[in-house]
Amino acid sequence: MAVVGFVGLGVMGAPMAGHLAAAGHTVTCYNRTEAKAAAWVQSHGGQSAASPRLAAEGADVVFLCVGRDDDVRAVVFGPDGVLASMRRASVLVDHTTASADIARELAATCHAHGLGFVDAPVSGGQAGAVNGSLTVMCGGEQAHFDAVAPVMQAYAKACTLMGPSGSGQLTKMVNQLAIAGVVQGLAEAMHFAARAGLDVDQVIDVIGKGAAQSWQLDNRGRTMWRGEFDFGFAVKWMRKDLQICLDAARDNGARLPLAALVDQLYAQVTARGGERWDTSSLVHLLDNP
Repeated sequence: MAVVGFVGLGVMGAPMAGHLAAAGHTVTCYNRTEAKAAAWVQSHGGQSAASPRLAAEGADVVFLCVGRDDDVRAVVFGPDGVLASMRRASVLVDHTTASADIARELAATCHAHGLGFVDAPVSGGQAGAVNGSLTVMCGGEQAHFDAVAPVMQAYAKACTLMGPSGSGQLTKMVNQLAIAGVVQGLAEAMHFAARAGLDVDQVIDVIGKGAAQSWQLDNRGRTMWRGEFDFGFAVKWMRKDLQICLDAARDNGARLPLAALVDQLYAQVTARGGERWDTSSLVHLLDNP
């Protein structure tokens, strides 16, 4: 069992930290909104801290699950950041979906402080976090990965080291690029099926048994064509992820025309007030031109 600090109790972080506590790890959590931290402690035990620094004191592993690169820097650096109290040979694990650049920056900084670092973005959505069935894509050194992988098993169905620091974030970019294209294709398919007068539920059942089967079809097909967008991964966060992908592509020379198009479509969804709608809301643009 490990002594754990966990920073960031959002829709993903809160259930992940809960699985760590349920597995028997000693968890001290921090959240920018103190009421969320207090509610988490009431539900899961452990304790909350008044700062990232205090959450990291004495920890074997410190987990981060925040929003963006700047949010990561805010909880890592400075007098109240986790680096101010992490003990030598402990490991910092960043579950934030962020850039490969920030992963490499943190890896270098942690190395200079005698700490380990693993960038470890996750896939599986809120349901995966709640059910403890996330896929974790990791970058870093083998020894650091080996030290933290057994702890992450509390909420992961798969945990894989993809290469050196930044490789986890790059793999998550691949994941998001694949999802973006699938969601737009599914939106057009559901829109077409409805306009063609087909029984859309029956269509989903039939094509879900063939080559068109996907996680998005199984989990978002029916709610998509019914115009239900009040759950799942928000447009706001998908646009953030796509921007990370497009920025990285400018650096490595990759051509991402579909990702750029889907990002523009999500900008239109946002303009309609759909910033917090589920990503399947792309169909709204087709159904309501």
